[in-house]
Amino acid sequence: MNSTKLLPILVFFTALSFGQNLADLPVSNTSKDSLFYAYKNQLKEAKENKSIQKTCEIYIQLGNFFKQSGIFPEAIKQLNEAASLAKELKNDSLQVAVENQLGEIQLLLKNYDKAQNYLSKSIQTATTSHFQKLEAIAYELLGTTYEKQSNYLLALEHQEKSLALFEALADHEGIAIVNENIGSIYEDLEQYEKARGYFMKSYAYFVQIDHKGSMNVLNNIGDTFRKTGDYETGIYYTEKAKELAKQYKDGHQLESAYRDLAKNYVFQNDYKKAYEYLQKSNKVKEREFYSQNFDQMNVLQTVYDTKVKEDQILSLTQQNQINKARQNLMWFAILVLILGGTTFYFLLNKKRKANIQLQEYEQRMMRAELKQKEIEEKNLQNEIHLKTASLSKYSLNLAQKNKLITDVAAMLTKISGRSKVDIHAKLKSLAKELEDSLQHDDEWEEFMHFFEDIHPDFIKNISKASEQGLTSTELRLAMLLRLNLSSKEIASVLRVTPDSVRVARYRLRKKLPIDHKQELVNFMLDM
Repeated sequence: MNSTKLLPILVFFTALSFGQNLADLPVSNTSKDSLFYAYKNQLKEAKENKSIQKTCEIYIQLGNFFKQSGIFPEAIKQLNEAASLAKELKNDSLQVAVENQLGEIQLLLKNYDKAQNYLSKSIQTATTSHFQKLEAIAYELLGTTYEKQSNYLLALEHQEKSLALFEALADHEGIAIVNENIGSIYEDLEQYEKARGYFMKSYAYFVQIDHKGSMNVLNNIGDTFRKTGDYETGIYYTEKAKELAKQYKDGHQLESAYRDLAKNYVFQNDYKKAYEYLQKSNKVKEREFYSQNFDQMNVLQTVYDTKVKEDQILSLTQQNQINKARQNLMWFAILVLILGGTTFYFLLNKKRKANIQLQEYEQRMMRAELKQKEIEEKNLQNEIHLKTASLSKYSLNLAQKNKLITDVAAMLTKISGRSKVDIHAKLKSLAKELEDSLQHDDEWEEFMHFFEDIHPDFIKNISKASEQGLTSTELRLAMLLRLNLSSKEIASVLRVTPDSVRVARYRLRKKLPIDHKQELVNFMLDM
């Protein structure tokens, strides 16, 4: 099969391998395509006009275009072309700009030694030539490189140099970026209050210039509050970051906000919300992954189409070279297919394992919570049974005490009726004292304390149910009925006759909204 026809088929199967998740994505990225074609046309025109400086500038723009698209090898290729032309022109400003771009790409690729090499050379040239802004950018990138290597002292030193330069230039965007970087360093050092101060400064500058960088800073501010235990404030700032991310349609920042909200709710033991936000984070992350890959594939397809067109123009005189270029492009497409398929399989497998672990964790948490609730309920039931038993025992003791005192009083009264005049008055007095002791409410106060522990709402509910109002004696009778005591037991406790108890029950019933078929005791038990 002809290699020109093979490549689109390979790209098609690469797209197909991403599954149903690509169904909602656009089939092309017109704005990026248009921008790329504009750069290519400008490059062609600059070369035809033999304008080396213009050609160099277009190469820098193409390098930045590929960098933003995440296609770093192509970005490095374009920037190296620009570097060669800048050296040929002996244009230091262009050379420093290219070195900054190359240093940033190596930083993104985590090639820190290469990044430091580019940025150190950039600083040296910029300092000598007094290119303050380019120097400030280089210091900022170099400081970030040291931060990524956990060399925080050097990171702070370079960021502070960058900040001083940006402040001298009154460059608000640069000031905001460097303050955020310094805050990030102090956050890594777990100095959260200090980090928050720099993040707040950064946020203020971003707001002044209406810059989308405020989203990430808000997320960082929320992180510092969460890490210091102020979860509500952390949620407030992360929610603001989330809303800005939705406004700017920034999937990466939205995913970060959802993830941070999930962490906040985990620390607040609100696992339901934590799980919901974690799911949202995973969905956005997955969507961003497919979207990024799709965009890269579109750019690669555009690059491919452009190269095919250029090859077709050259085919009139250099057919052999065109065939070779097509063959190379075919292998490139195969590599993209393999790389894309492998990446997709790896992420899909990782997501599956993460979901299994999450489900197992949720099940363990639910089992633990259920077990804890069962234990608490069992302890509560045991406590209620114990207090009910104590209250019943106390009622019995009270009744026995009343009976004993009544018996003794009766006996003493009987003795006093005898002919022994010398002890008559004394016995009479003793009987009176025993009678008086029965009038004390100390036992009732203790009894009511026990009762309210077990049935805290009973007195309030029964008082509310009676429209005529209940006397203290009727309340006592109601409480004893709630304990399911017999009339005989109630008579002993209240020191009255069983007939008096029946009369009191009748009067109490009349004051309560009880159906004529319902037992008074059952009504009390339902209160």
